[in-house]
Amino acid sequence: MNTETQREKPLFRKVLIANRGEIALRILRCLQNMGIASVAIYHHSERRSPLLNLVDEAIEIIGDSPSAAYLDATQIIEICQSLGVDAVHPGYGFLSENARFATALAAEGITFIGPSAESIDLMGDKINSRDFVAERGFPVPPSVTMEADAPGFLDAVKAMTFPLVVKASAGGGGKGMSIVNSLDELEATLRVAGSEAEKYFGDKRVYVERYFSSARHIEVQILGDGKQVIHLGERECSIQRRFQKVIEEAPSPALDEQKRLALCEAAVGIAQAANYSSAGTVEFLYTPEGEFFFLEMNTRIQVEHPVTEMVYGIDLVAEQIKVAAGLPLDLTQSDIVMNGHAIECRLCAEDAFNNFIPETGRVLFLKEPTGEGVRFDSSLYPGQDITTAFDPMLAKLVVHAATREAAIAGAIKGLQELVLLGVNSNNEFMIKVLEHPAFLAGEIDTGFITTYSEDLVAREPSREQLQAVLSAAYLSDRNTTLLNVATPKPYQAIGHWRN
Repeated sequence: MNTETQREKPLFRKVLIANRGEIALRILRCLQNMGIASVAIYHHSERRSPLLNLVDEAIEIIGDSPSAAYLDATQIIEICQSLGVDAVHPGYGFLSENARFATALAAEGITFIGPSAESIDLMGDKINSRDFVAERGFPVPPSVTMEADAPGFLDAVKAMTFPLVVKASAGGGGKGMSIVNSLDELEATLRVAGSEAEKYFGDKRVYVERYFSSARHIEVQILGDGKQVIHLGERECSIQRRFQKVIEEAPSPALDEQKRLALCEAAVGIAQAANYSSAGTVEFLYTPEGEFFFLEMNTRIQVEHPVTEMVYGIDLVAEQIKVAAGLPLDLTQSDIVMNGHAIECRLCAEDAFNNFIPETGRVLFLKEPTGEGVRFDSSLYPGQDITTAFDPMLAKLVVHAATREAAIAGAIKGLQELVLLGVNSNNEFMIKVLEHPAFLAGEIDTGFITTYSEDLVAREPSREQLQAVLSAAYLSDRNTTLLNVATPKPYQAIGHWRN
């Protein structure tokens, strides 16, 4: 077989996408571009998903709940075996950072498209990863990682500066996290955080860390092949609610070239120390004084990866697949060139003006924003039921432009063009954030939404918006539909007579 034929041969015969929603569609497009056969899994509640019409094969998964089905590693591996799957892409969430799943796949000769189980184990445990990073000379926030009932725990906490934050060692996504403002609050908070940690992650261990109320959350995208590691710049992720990201952008408006280099080199050093292979993200706190501290490493593709892809023109999922197939990185650090600015807005089914309470409903109408530099990652379709079975994120609007100012303007325009009827979302809230003078000036931190809560309030809908909603409700009403079907066409009513 000649070299050209070898190059054209797909890296895998068939890849199962162990996920759902927009990330499953995003992975599928990459597989199609690479000529790799695809398998989708779906719960019965999502049997009308557009994904199922696009993949080569689709198979239903069963579970006590929709989310439990996607977490059933045994069932997924059995599907892989029955369909001749030789690799699995987990996306993000669900089994994406489950070392046991990666190990079980390997035992069956199936490739896990992600880092090694050892890397997942090391970085998935927040206490162990902090110790690993600190031992190698990288900065971590002041913290206490000993057990709460261990001798010296209270003395160590008293030596720290309040406020503090209690975090779950196996945590993520803001779950199991609570802010403590005084020693009196600590005992009850530790108990609640430990209970949440055990519920969500099966691990009740928590630790205490100094809380920087005015710090930024900045993360660095890295790629590794187990031998070399490169970075693809940073993302600013400071616009958050309940420790969960809402709006992300790349690059960060806070960093000059010197600080950017220091932060990115630290991320590369941490990943290299862990012999990291695949795409990953090293997350940092960045203080107003210009200090940065390691927070955690996410051993998976991130929700916000599109902003990096649009700024650097590199398909991160494709890079994951190539590395998983055993290929060395064909990129060097000098190949990574920043081009413009990108912003991502997470569209969520929630009442952002009422403490971000999750919303339910049915998609009655959807009009996606379009235009140059606009990317809308979604799996929404008319008639889709939006429930609380999954995370409230519905879609992602990503806009790329030459400058930050132009990207912000494009994101606002895209959100204004977006029409989603049938379920309440945070669309208007994100417009308010993007239009806020402090955001426009780049003066943001993780407390932005709390600080400017009085500015980020709902406004009365326009007459045109009310008319559109009422029209959609009328046209989707069952009685209206039945009446339309029952009403005879004019010629049917008057028979063969013609004037």
